[in-house]
Amino acid sequence: MRSSWIQKWVSRRSPWIFNNSRLPVWLSKIAPIEVWALSFACFVFCRGEISKTTTRHETIHYHQQLELLFVGQWMLYAIFFLIGLARYRSGKRAYTENPFEREAYRNEKKTKYLERRPLWSWASHIKN
Repeated sequence: MRSSWIQKWVSRRSPWIFNNSRLPVWLSKIAPIEVWALSFACFVFCRGEISKTTTRHETIHYHQQLELLFVGQWMLYAIFFLIGLARYRSGKRAYTENPFEREAYRNEKKTKYLERRPLWSWASHIKN
């Protein structure tokens, strides 16, 4: 299967990483999980020194955001989270069942995943 030029372009993008950020600490006060790192637009904020696995996880989110022109991913992420919250009655479960998180967690340890990641791969992680 040949890669499209857009898939190649996206796969070469990397976010700017900020280690030892207070932002994940602050978000943890309102989030249903303990936030270690987060990807927002072209930035990744990590509460400590980011690992290679977490870098891949957050870069997957960055690529998802690029595909959906940032705002689209943020809106869909919120919609999937709210659906999960209504379905599971648990913020933690709504987070882990979000298709964007499912793709990232399933592939964060695969060292070549970002080079080969198909566009819209998160969509295959949507549950009925």
